[in-house]
Amino acid sequence: MHEVDLILTLTGGLTAALILGYITQQLRLSPIVGYLLAGIAVGPHTPGFEADGTIAQQLAEVGVILLLFGVGLNFHIRELLAVKQVAIPGALVASSVATGLGLAVARLHGYGWATGLVFGSAISVASTVVLIRVLSDNRDLHTRAGHIAVGWVVVEDMLTVAALVVLPALLGGEAVGLQAVALALGTAGLKIAALVAVIMLAGGRLIPWVLEGIAATRSRELFTLAVLVIALGIAVGSAKLFGVSMAMGAFLAGMIVGRSEFGLRAASEALPMRDAFAVLFFVSVGMLFNPSTLLTSPGLLAATVAIVLLAKPLTIWAAVLLLGYPLQVAVSVAVSLAQIGEFSFILATLGRQLGVLPDEAINTLVAAAIVSITLNPLLYRLIGPLEHWLTRHGHTTVADDNAVGHEAATPSHRAIVVGYGPVGQTVTQLLLDNEITPTVIELNLDTVRRLKAFDVQALYGDATCPEILVEAGIKGADNLILTSGTSRVDEEIVRQAKELNPDVAILARSQYVRDLPKLHRAGAEDVFSAEGEVALAFTMRILERLGATGEQIDRERARVEATFRNG
Repeated sequence: MHEVDLILTLTGGLTAALILGYITQQLRLSPIVGYLLAGIAVGPHTPGFEADGTIAQQLAEVGVILLLFGVGLNFHIRELLAVKQVAIPGALVASSVATGLGLAVARLHGYGWATGLVFGSAISVASTVVLIRVLSDNRDLHTRAGHIAVGWVVVEDMLTVAALVVLPALLGGEAVGLQAVALALGTAGLKIAALVAVIMLAGGRLIPWVLEGIAATRSRELFTLAVLVIALGIAVGSAKLFGVSMAMGAFLAGMIVGRSEFGLRAASEALPMRDAFAVLFFVSVGMLFNPSTLLTSPGLLAATVAIVLLAKPLTIWAAVLLLGYPLQVAVSVAVSLAQIGEFSFILATLGRQLGVLPDEAINTLVAAAIVSITLNPLLYRLIGPLEHWLTRHGHTTVADDNAVGHEAATPSHRAIVVGYGPVGQTVTQLLLDNEITPTVIELNLDTVRRLKAFDVQALYGDATCPEILVEAGIKGADNLILTSGTSRVDEEIVRQAKELNPDVAILARSQYVRDLPKLHRAGAEDVFSAEGEVALAFTMRILERLGATGEQIDRERARVEATFRNG
């Protein structure tokens, strides 16, 4: 019966998430809204199918581990250091203000100090997923405001990771005296220090060594399995051996893998599993939501939404302005961070496990998240009209000051070469000889290392993954050259590349003439087949010997090429 319940919960939860996630995506809202609504739909407080809450919570724990692993994997200290002057002090101030206001609202509603602390912490952190999506959709990710917002949310994430470690030590024991709290925090600090030392020193050598051995097998499945084992194994080991939260262990594991040569491949290949479990996590949170309880505490919801959509953004806006940035940057950063998401639910889940966050407070957080995530993209699109209004009323903006992304730094001619076999080597060398900057994508780690040693840009990973193409610079590339001749794989690469950059010119190689039309239909402009090119060369030479004119030969070449193209 338990197996049946597991399958029903998985199927029902994922099906509801798929349908409602698709609907919200079509409405240009974050799919997270759809996932939360899916949880409400399959939860115990709405009619119809009811998923097993216990099983959903167990699956959600895996989702939390993989979410934190992904945060560590994508944590780039350089992004934070680039905007540290504004992101660190600003995030500390804004998070403190939001936490304090959340604590005050909870206390006014009759909750204790512990509940207020968790509640305030949960509404102080924005959703990284929503932030990146909003900035990307509005082409602001690589602007000054985008860089500051990303650095800002990284600081918030770090504060949340710290809270995940400190709160159990602070709230988990029965003694609440100052000495007991200090002892609990000190003990937790020593455990964390020991865990960090072991993972950074031992894991920093062992994990890359293991991944290199697995990568040498050229098996995609084994590599994916290895990354998942590392994430889950270190998370569980952190809890069992060091008494530290599994989330903290997963975050540190992600940092180790992310710092290695395998970070990009792990992010692109192994973490689709994370996305699936993350969906289940959001569904499990939605299952806790009881709409009827909002009727008993509408004031708490209104105050919470006001903090998320008004108080915190105004604090961010003021902080960015006081730190010397233009009004346009301040408004963009403030509005982009006016929402709550995945880390809010992770903190809420922790508060529930510690017995300090009641269902009413969790309901309020879920409702506030749905409202803020839904409104955030719409509010961000109003920034332009708002700036126009402010300009008309005597304020000034600095438009050029905000456009300092990668586009300004990239070379004028760039090409991406997929595969570094004999064809790829020749193409890469010819590109370099003609002052066109190539970036090579290759699954042979030794080849990537060798190219980097000669100052040739190279990435270790699978070009069928959009993250690899993005990291290679597909959005600013003039040409994408596929050299492997593996048509089925190349079709997927062509489709992914065209979605990311419709203007990129794609040149592909095919082993067989029959595969040329498929690659053309997928979006490749020029496809060359070894069979076809040899046959064409034979034909042209025969025509030359028979005395055909240059015009006749060119006409025949065009006819044959059209035949190849149309199949």
